[in-house]
Formats: sequence, C-alpha cells, structure tokens
Amino acid sequence: MRPAREGDNYFIESLYKANRDDLRLIDAEDDFIESLIDMQHKAQTQGYGDTFPNAMYFIVEKHNERVGRVVLDFSPNEIRIIDIALLPAAQGHGFASGIIKALQLSATKSRTPLALSVYKTNMPARQLYAALGFKLVDSNANIDFLAWQPDISNTTIFS
Repeated sequence: MRPAREGDNYFIESLYKANRDDLRLIDAEDDFIESLIDMQHKAQTQGYGDTFPNAMYFIVEKHNERVGRVVLDFSPNEIRIIDIALLPAAQGHGFASGIIKALQLSATKSRTPLALSVYKTNMPARQLYAALGFKLVDSNANIDFLAWQPDISNTTIFS
C-alpha cells in the first residue's frame, strides 16, 4: 500500500465503476447507467469526506500495478477501515486478507482496535471479517458494525 496521489484519481474512478455491475443490471440506456454510476461514486466520495474528513487514502499495488484502494481513518480510539476496494481480477487472491492482517499488526502495535461496517448482504466480506476475528458490536437493518480488538497482553509498545 502507498498513499494515493492526484494521479490516481482516474484509477479510483475506474475501480469504482469496475465494481458496480449491480447497477448495470438495471433495464435502462447505457448512458443513464453510466451517469448513475458516476453520481454514486461522487456521493460516496462526498460521504466519506463529510463523515471522515481526516481519512487517509491508499492505493494497493502488486508489482507496481494498481489493483485496489483502501480508505482509513485514524482516531485516538480506533482505526476505522472505511473502504477496501479491489479490481474484480484482483479479488479472491488474498489481497484483502493481507491488507487487514497488516492493519491488525499495526493496531496491535498501537494498542488500538480496528472497526468497520459491512452490509448484511455482503457475505464474502462478512466471512472474511469473521475469519480474521472481527466481532459484532452493533447492527441496524442493513449494516453490521464490527470490531477487532488487539491482544496486547504479550506485546510491548516499542518492538
């Protein structure tokens, strides 16, 4: 992972579009669907900015090729995983698991829990989070709020 740069904006937009096949199922003109996808991407970007104004954006690379994006918010009480998005061709190859495990290591060193939210209908993500030790802390009709607590019993602050 590396910090996102201005030159990554086109990739980030393309990444979002590549993951919205659900909207392409709508019975409508292609121009309308692409316009809808653009509006959804802008709404997501605005929503992240409004809710997490100090969020940090990272690009996931494999062999210097961009394959995804991670959005994180670091607060005194938690590290929030706002979004992990991978190109469809990069999904199912362990990238998300590797990213989360690296974040768990950082969270352990900083003695800070990881938090995230996931749609109840996103079964692959829910299974991954459960396998990595995330526990349900709250829920609403559509979304579960999960957290992972570092085991700080055997760690030191400076290792």
